[in-house]
Amino acid sequence: MPRSAPIVVIAPDSFKGSLSAQEVAQAIAQGVKRALPGAQLRLCPMADGGEGTLDAMLAQGGERRLLRVHGASQVEREAAAGLLADGSAIVETAEVVGITDAIAMQTDVEARSTRGMGEAIALLLDAGARRFFVALGGSSTNDGGAGLLVGLGMKLLDAEGRELEPTPRALAALARVDASGLDARLAQASFVAMSDVDNPLTGEHGATAVFGPQKGVKADRIDALDAILAHFAELAEAALGRRARDLPGAGAAGGLGFALHLLGARFEPGAEVVAAQVGLDAALEDADWLITGEGRSDAQTLHGKAPFIACRHARAAGVPATLLSGGIDPNALARLSEHFAGCFSPAPGPIALDAAIRDAARLLANEAQQLAQLKFGE
Repeated sequence: MPRSAPIVVIAPDSFKGSLSAQEVAQAIAQGVKRALPGAQLRLCPMADGGEGTLDAMLAQGGERRLLRVHGASQVEREAAAGLLADGSAIVETAEVVGITDAIAMQTDVEARSTRGMGEAIALLLDAGARRFFVALGGSSTNDGGAGLLVGLGMKLLDAEGRELEPTPRALAALARVDASGLDARLAQASFVAMSDVDNPLTGEHGATAVFGPQKGVKADRIDALDAILAHFAELAEAALGRRARDLPGAGAAGGLGFALHLLGARFEPGAEVVAAQVGLDAALEDADWLITGEGRSDAQTLHGKAPFIACRHARAAGVPATLLSGGIDPNALARLSEHFAGCFSPAPGPIALDAAIRDAARLLANEAQQLAQLKFGE
């Protein structure tokens, strides 16, 4: 039986387009408190390497920085990054060159670049950071990470020695990669790439073939763009003396993974990195219950998404985990139920999407209150 004042760990992902992970956690906490005024609540907002990872990593302390960098469309913009309490830095791909950036998505994918990612890292090097977490989810780019490397000092040259823009379109004329100007401080830097993707850079399972279409790559351009990235990879590998194109994760974020491999990055599942950063295991010690969730749960939840990772940590600690998500795919309910001690949605019945988004916090609090009464009520 739980103690009279139960310990409840609340570790949700964000509800994209509605609430941040911190806001979701606070709404759930409000509902639990209504039912269990004496409960000890431990909030651990989660993320899995996509949108919201920066906020989750900073929730336990650190400094949010606004950086002036190039977006995917190569128009300068402000993008947020973070300096954590231990001096390491977090750069979120979705924040710098994200697929939710309307301006970027109106630009032809062959003209998009990850230059801003390299610029952000350089600015954080200026701030003293030497350990970097790079969250790779949610990119709008397909440049093989050429832009990131250019943002850090690499030069791309055509047959006449002229510098090229780091875009897929310009890479078609690439003749030589000059890595001599790469930022010397990278020799003292280390990178953790946060991604669950294990695709190589090129080929039928590569970045362009698998992820390109959702970013705007047309079917009749897949082979040509794949060949362009393969040529870039060959020259970049020769310039840096490291093979990387076939390594797991090289195809993540349109090839950003490849560039990070060239810089010696270690790849880790995004949600596991966040779980460690927010102290999830410590929060689960002596806990009675975990509540987690996300905007919509389906079969993909079980492939390294934040709620599944939170659930796995809870089960290892002997703590039952309840899933409270904006929506639950009925076709995945049986599989989800093998892991979670109940799967619930806060929707009170048929509801319009705009209403669900507008009232998400209230609906979550109400459902959390009912769940807490069910679990711990007399």
